[in-house]
Order: sequence, then C-alpha cells, then structure tokens
Amino acid sequence: MSNLKELPKPNSEINDYEWGITPSPVKSTINHLQQLLQQKQQHLDKLQQENKWLRNQLEITIDKPNRPHVAPLPEVMLWTAIGVILTAAGTFIPASSLAAPWSWWGNGLSVQTLGVSYQIGAVLLTACLGGKNAAMLSQIIYILLGILGLPIFDRGGGSIYLQQPHFGYLLGFVVGAWICGWLAFQSLAKFATLIASCIVGLITIHLVGITYLTIMYFVTGLGAEINSLMQAIAIYSLHPLPGQLAVVCAISLIAFVMRKVMFT
Repeated sequence: MSNLKELPKPNSEINDYEWGITPSPVKSTINHLQQLLQQKQQHLDKLQQENKWLRNQLEITIDKPNRPHVAPLPEVMLWTAIGVILTAAGTFIPASSLAAPWSWWGNGLSVQTLGVSYQIGAVLLTACLGGKNAAMLSQIIYILLGILGLPIFDRGGGSIYLQQPHFGYLLGFVVGAWICGWLAFQSLAKFATLIASCIVGLITIHLVGITYLTIMYFVTGLGAEINSLMQAIAIYSLHPLPGQLAVVCAISLIAFVMRKVMFT
C-alpha cells in the first residue's frame, strides 16, 4: 500500500493532497496506463525513424539521375583522355548553326558559321560530364602536348606559342574548366544549372585571357598588328563571344541530356 502512495503524480496540476486521497486502485491503474503510453510512444518513435529511412531511400532511388555524381579515379582518367581528344578535335571544327528563319524565304534552309570553333565547347562539355578534376587535367595535358610541338592548337604548336597574345585563353581553359566542372556537380542536373556553369566557365576563360593580354601589352607588347590593349580585347574576347555563347547553349543541352542518361 505504501508503494502505491509513492507513485509519482501523473502531472503537476494535481496537488499532493489530491494525490494522497486518491484510492490505491486508481493510482495503480493510472501508473499502468502511463507505462503503456510510454511503450506506445517508444514504438511510435521507432516507426517514425524507420519511415524516415525508407522515405530517404525512396528519394535516393527516384532522384538518383538528378543527384550530384562523384566520379571514381578510373572514370576521371577516362574523361581526362576524352577531354583531350574532344578539345584537340574541336579546335579544327568550325561551329555553325541554322540561318535565321526570316532568311529561309529567299535562300531556303541554310547553315551559317558562328565565327568560332567547338574548342571551348569541348572544354565545357568535358567539365559538365567528367567533373572538375577530369576537365582541369585534360586541359593541362592538352596545353603541354601543344607546347611540346604537337600541332593541336589553332595555329600549330610549340613553345613559341607562349609568346602569342591569345595563349592566355588556353591557360584560361584550365581554370575555367575546373570552375565549370565544380559548379556543374554542386546541385541537381538541371539545364539552368549547367548553362550557368558553362557561362561562368566561359567568363573565367576570358578573364584569364584578358589578364594575359594585359601583362603582355605592358611587358613585351602585342605585336605590330595590334595597336592597343582594347583592340586586342575586342579581337580575342568581344568578337568571338556571341558565337561562343551560342556554342555554350548547345553544349549545355547536350550535357543535360547525357547527364540524365549516364548517371541513372
């Protein structure tokens, strides 16, 4: 009997006097109900944890094509090799697109050149599919092969290329590819994310290239054909930029489709 009186009060709203005069069978029943309630609550908590785990597993399965992909080392090396090949090949393939629809009436369906090659497109495509490390390594290897004499640059190759005003844009491939690849795998594989990553990568390439132009202009000069720094920036950045943006749009769409297909 004394043990029942020592049972804790169910809540603080019951004072000691009320609890003291409560019949022992009632106290025992209340205590038993509280124990059952605690057991049910523990069971409910366990079920909620299991439900949360199952929901997370289901989300992983459903959203797997959209989740960031972490490439293992063999895959990085494979994309590095692919990136070198794509960049070298893209250097010599001029980019083109369909002519404006309003010109079809007189000339029919025709193709027009964009004034640039697919070189930058290859750099950014490698970044969007292979990731930052593969993209950066592929451009380092590409530049080294060109400097060593392999004619894979747009005007040949060799160490003499270091003195070319536009060599800074090749150096920009390394930084721009890494940034593009890093951004492309920071979030879900969405077209908006990929095109934003490519645009940031393209801007980075031009910033590095313009920095190289500026240093050359004040140190060694840019040659007899270029009279000012602004002229050099116009030649190597402003004039090809519209065509490069068109290539970026196409590359982003290709990367989006391939990411959906590959990472399932």
